[in-house]
Amino acid sequence: MGWSGICGSDSGGGGSGGVFVVVVKWSWSNHGIKNDNEEFEKQTVASVHSCFYVTFSCDKLWVGELSGYEVKAVEEDVMVAKPNGKISGFKEVQEEEKSQMVDNVFSSVASNYDLMNDVMSGGLHRLWKDRLVSKLNPFPGMRHLDVAGGTGDVAFRILESLNSVSRRAVQDVLQDNLQEETQIYVCDINTNMLNVGKKRAQERGLEDLRSLRWVEGDAEALCFEDASMDGYTIAFGIRNVTHIEKVLAEAYRVLKPGGRFLCLELSHVEAPGFKQLYDYYSFSVIPALGELVAGDRESYQYLVESIRRFPPQDMFASMIADAGFQKVEYENLVGGVVAIHSGLKF
Repeated sequence: MGWSGICGSDSGGGGSGGVFVVVVKWSWSNHGIKNDNEEFEKQTVASVHSCFYVTFSCDKLWVGELSGYEVKAVEEDVMVAKPNGKISGFKEVQEEEKSQMVDNVFSSVASNYDLMNDVMSGGLHRLWKDRLVSKLNPFPGMRHLDVAGGTGDVAFRILESLNSVSRRAVQDVLQDNLQEETQIYVCDINTNMLNVGKKRAQERGLEDLRSLRWVEGDAEALCFEDASMDGYTIAFGIRNVTHIEKVLAEAYRVLKPGGRFLCLELSHVEAPGFKQLYDYYSFSVIPALGELVAGDRESYQYLVESIRRFPPQDMFASMIADAGFQKVEYENLVGGVVAIHSGLKF
């Protein structure tokens, strides 16, 4: 069956407009239709075989680019399904249900979130967040938005970095004024996660700090004004939103010209051998740890599945560029277990 047939059209420009899911029990074969952009062909084939599934929008460029390919089943249970169909091996989630389901998951894990991050990553998440903040290069007097940052991990690191800069470069008489001008907003859609962050701030003696603000809000519809932020970070949050494109558009909207977007996210491992080991750890060990440490296997099963559903590094970088960002790049850490994507608004 040709790809255009799956999409409901025999031409490159008239797809049905639906988004289909290809479960990675498929293989691709080229029927000899030469594509001028051979690099894109290789990237596409590689991305298909490196993920559990890849989504394609049939009314955009995919039909034209992939019409020369045929999908062949290699097992009897290979399937193509729209997002509202059941996907073998993953929990079925309707689009309209995802937001509530994610809210329930994070309400469930909030009290053990930091502990489980340490357990699951062996403490490496601390180094990854340090790297994220070092790329941000915070400066006194900045206005910064940290989205999906309820427990405060990234915000606290930004404040520590700013305090270090202030001690080195600013006289004491001016430091209080700069701290007042500096505004770090922690925005999260989940009340329980924000409460954990506020409690941690209190434990650190930061509860009355004027430069640290806690905001309950939706990453897809931010309450901040246009061009109001110098920086935007989102760590381990964007894969849980319903519409990634809306989050990226909102990030672009609230950033000032010259502002930087940074995203730290669990991503896709490609190295042979390591990939198989990582998949086993993800699907067999992490849910078991969730049950053992937090008494919640199902939530951590979802978190693992959400990683595999997230676009590969190159595809996500293209989405960031499509949102308007320039100089888009990413850095893989630990072989692609996590990636830091960045972009500038000019």
